[in-house]
Order: sequence, then structure tokens, then C-alpha cells
Amino acid sequence: MPHAHAPVAPAPVATAGPIASEAAPIPAPPASPSAPPAQALPEELPLAAHERLAALQQAADALAAFEAKTQEEPAAVEDEQGLPNWLTEVARSAPRLLQGEDRLKFYVERVEQMEIERREGLRDYMEGFVAKLHEMGASDMDLGGPACVGRVWYRVDGDKSPHFEFGASSNDEIDILILNLLSPRQREDLFRVQSSDFSYFLPLPGGGQRRFRCTVYFDAQHLGLCMRAINEEVRPLGSLGFHPAVQRGFMFRHVRDGLVLFTGVTGSGKSTTLDAIIDANNHDFNGHIVIVAKPIEYMHAPDKCIIRHREVGPDVPSFKDGVTQALRQDPDIIMIGEMRDPETISSAIEAADTGHKVFSTLHTSSAIESLDRIIAEYPTEEQNRIRIRLADVLSCTVSQKLAPRIGGGRVLVKEVLWVTPNVKAAILNGNTPEIYQMMWEGGKLGMVTLEQDLNRLVRERKITPEVGLQYANNKRRFKQLVG
Repeated sequence: MPHAHAPVAPAPVATAGPIASEAAPIPAPPASPSAPPAQALPEELPLAAHERLAALQQAADALAAFEAKTQEEPAAVEDEQGLPNWLTEVARSAPRLLQGEDRLKFYVERVEQMEIERREGLRDYMEGFVAKLHEMGASDMDLGGPACVGRVWYRVDGDKSPHFEFGASSNDEIDILILNLLSPRQREDLFRVQSSDFSYFLPLPGGGQRRFRCTVYFDAQHLGLCMRAINEEVRPLGSLGFHPAVQRGFMFRHVRDGLVLFTGVTGSGKSTTLDAIIDANNHDFNGHIVIVAKPIEYMHAPDKCIIRHREVGPDVPSFKDGVTQALRQDPDIIMIGEMRDPETISSAIEAADTGHKVFSTLHTSSAIESLDRIIAEYPTEEQNRIRIRLADVLSCTVSQKLAPRIGGGRVLVKEVLWVTPNVKAAILNGNTPEIYQMMWEGGKLGMVTLEQDLNRLVRERKITPEVGLQYANNKRRFKQLVG
């Protein structure tokens, strides 16, 4: 045994490469002058050292292989939710001083600097969210902003809830995913009016594609996204349950002019009904139909009619401009996606007044409210003039809701006002409250109040009385009907 003060040669350090089958004994560490003599090492230690060195060698080989793989395929590295690691790095790269719009514009610059492969990867990841919507048969999808708490939310049969399969993402990561979907023009709209509408297409495995109506908007200084699935097939007009007299009034062959309004909250089936009417006319007469919408939803294939699909933004600056330009395009029918402002309402009235058949929508819950809403959009000094013009051109108003059906799904509930001479006189005189009683008594003409239609669905056992009461506008009348 060497003297305690004698220098001891250190053991050789393990390096990458083959390991000898017999490892040399590890000598004791040098002892200090005051330390007792070193003790002999146990004989099991050489084997333990061999195992330790072998483990180190395996770890070194695994690390080298991992580094080689990540250098070849950097985009393939993902976190536990499937998000690329580099997306998290981009999300964290924004200076903390940048908030709200400035922070989002910073991310726009980063998105524009990305390689095309990375941008396509982000879109593929978003397609996973949308594909799930399609698989579930959901009508809507929401994500982004603090309100969604990093989750994707889906609406199925009217109920919206979060989905946990995709894990949780940060608000910044979702902001980047959303910005990657938008074109430069759509981003301009977003920063100009804090919202942007557009269409999204999901490629389907068997060929073809599914279309979605999308809106992006600001939410607590981040971005929220809502996608709504557009029906892949148009429902036959006859399946919607309108009175034959009203259904005839929707057809250009029988009524060649006038303004027809479909009203209801978002998600009440207005677009589905309008598409059914456009499709029925497309197969019924030889003519020209112009659709002005934002965004375009269902793409109608021409049959007997030329059908123009003009989207506000890419094809025309505004609804008003779309209607004004349509008047110079020799149309028979003009469909306006939504009457959002007095300018668009005036354009629709003018188009109907010049002998065209015009269809449009409003976000109101009853026929009477729709009339009052249109007139209230104008200054007081103009309201009498608009009331007179509206009474002249309005031919029908349909208010819709979708109520939960017994056994699952939803069923269409509607209120129909057909403009008779008595209704026209009530509009001219500002006596719109009288119109409810006219609808109540106008069943032979195809008119029906919402409460009467709800009562019919209760009697047919399609909805429960409790649902009927919940969806009724006039709850007292509904209670009288159901007894």
C-alpha cells in the first residue's frame, strides 16, 4: 500500500469508444496530511465502474443519434400536444412590452418570415382541429383568446363544450396559428375593424372538400376564431315545411319582384333556408342570380340559371357596392347575405323597387321586430319615407329558430308574415303591433306566429312543452295554446 502522502495517479477518464471488458481498479483518492491511511477498495467496485461506464457510453450514443435526427428533421420535434417546439419559441420571442395589436403585428412579421414548409405545418395542425369538427358532426368550432382557456370548443346539437384531446395551448401560440390562416387583405381587415370574415376549405380523404365560414376577431388583446360548417348538400325547399302559398311566393316563376327577409339569431338556419330557395329557383326558370355575401358559403352549380357568387372583400368592396353593381348586371334575383347598415338596406329596397326579386337577412327574433329594426336604422326625419318605401316593396318576412328535438338534433321553428293589403296599411300607419294578430289569424294565407308553430311541434311530439315555452317570443300566448 502506498504511503498516505505519496501521489496517486488518477484513474483514466472514460471517452466515447469501445469499453474494455475488464476495467482497472479505481485507486483511492489522495489523502490529506491529517487523514488516516487509505483503506483498500472492495473488489466489487471494478464491476460497478464497468457498468457505470457502459451506461455513460449508451447515453452518449443515444444523445448523438438524437442530435443527428433533429439536425436532419428540425420541424418534426413537437411537444406533447403536437405543436412544433419552434412555434413555442416564436410565441415567446415577442418582447414583453408589446401587447395587443402591436404584439399581433410582431407575430405577423414572424409568420411572413417563416419558410413555406413551416407555414404549411401550422396549417396542417389547424386542419386537425377542423377535421375533428367534421368527424363529430359539430356545427361550430371556437378557439383562441383567454375565454377558451387554451382549449378547442365544439358545438354539437346546440351545446358548446371544450375538447381535451388536443391539450392546452398558450394564447400567443393560438394567435400565430390563426394569423397563419389569413391572407394579407384579411389581415388588413382584422387590424382596421378588429374582425375579418373568410372561407376555409378542409380537404377530405376520399376527395372533395368541406367548406367553413370563419370569423377572426380581437378578444382581450388576443385573437378568437369561430368556424361554422356549411352544409355539404342543399335541403329541398319542400322539406322545410312552408305553406304551399308561401313556397310559391319564393319562386321567381310566380312572384317576380319584392323583398323577402329571413331573420333570426346567428345559427338559426337562415343560410340553409336561403340556399334551398336559390337552389329551387336555379332548377325552375331560365335566368340570372347574383349572390353578394361575406363570406360566400354554399357554391351553387349553374343549372337553368347563371349564378354569380360575389364575396365582399375579394370580389366587391361592400354589400352596398355589390347590390349597386348587380343592378347593372341584368339579374333576376339578388341575394344579399346580410343587411348590416342603412346603406345596404337602402340598396336592397331600391333593387326591389326597380322590379327585382331580392332576398336578404337580419339578426332579429320576430317579424314585427324586423320591421321596427329597419325603420329605426334611419334618422327620425327619414323614417316616414323609409316606412312608405318598405311597405311598397316588402312581400314576406320569415323569422327562424332551431329548437332541440326530442331524441337529439334540432328542428326548425318559424314565424311567417305575408304582406297583405292590411299588413301594408299597418306598416304605413306605424301600427306594427297590430300585425301579430294578423299573423295569428292568417293561417289560410300561409302566415303563422312563432307560438303557433311551436305548439304544432309540441303536438307532433317533436319538442317538449318546456322547450316550446323557452323558445316562444310571446310566452302568455304559448301557454294559452298548450293549455
